[in-house]
Amino acid sequence: MKPAPFDYERPASVAEACRILSEADGGATVIAGGQTLMPLLNLRMSQPFILVDIGRIAALQGVFRVGDGTRVGPMTRQADALDDPLLAAHLPALVTALGHVGHHQTRNRGTVGGSVALGEPAAEMPATAVALGAVLDLTSVRGTRKVPADAFYIGPYMTALEPDELLTGITYPDWPEGHLVLFREVARRPGDFALVGMVGAAVVENGIVTRAGLAWFGMGPTPIRMRQLEAALVGAALSGLDAHALAALGVADSAPFDDRHASAEYRRTVGRRILARALREAFALKETA
Repeated sequence: MKPAPFDYERPASVAEACRILSEADGGATVIAGGQTLMPLLNLRMSQPFILVDIGRIAALQGVFRVGDGTRVGPMTRQADALDDPLLAAHLPALVTALGHVGHHQTRNRGTVGGSVALGEPAAEMPATAVALGAVLDLTSVRGTRKVPADAFYIGPYMTALEPDELLTGITYPDWPEGHLVLFREVARRPGDFALVGMVGAAVVENGIVTRAGLAWFGMGPTPIRMRQLEAALVGAALSGLDAHALAALGVADSAPFDDRHASAEYRRTVGRRILARALREAFALKETA
């Protein structure tokens, strides 16, 4: 199939893009990398009146240090982010997760912001934003508002982004040098969306966990933060941690479902096992029964 007819706009600035969105009365769709949107257009599952291509807006590209954090422009290509030295130094969990996003060919076109804004529940980038405590800048003609990533996702492909708003920045707070990265996912084939996945980071000082951020993907209608597990970890001594008990806490915060790919019970079982394995390896914990 071919897309339904639409008008095409290619703004050169954020202000121009926001003006177009404000005048479209909800009939516009923004295209970033297009790796998800183009198939939806061809299948006519998405039929916008106006397609707003933000690929020319230089202000939406690049990775920068901002105070005590790192700001990623939403139009930053995934392949570029994967090789970015600032992200490698300050956000290794993001780089690790990026290596599992799609395929090399799709990462050449796909953008970090496109994935974050789309809100695919089984995708790596939304869950990574939640786990690492990212804050999203949402801009319209009314101004810019900041929304924490864990408040941005409402349901499958449903976010706090209003029809006249544009994602203009993603700021990840710093994690100290030497922090631990936790990542696991299970997919049918490399590049597929995960059946079950988890991502996160943790800080250990003098044998005590002082900070933790962890989230599920593929385990519910949105990326899900593991709040109970984070609370159990922070302030705990490594010598007293039980990976199996902690993994059970993590799964308790998930909301798995049955679909054609896997059952909810499969997701709970696999999620508990990959999380326990990630915790054991990250914290060098001994195997327990």
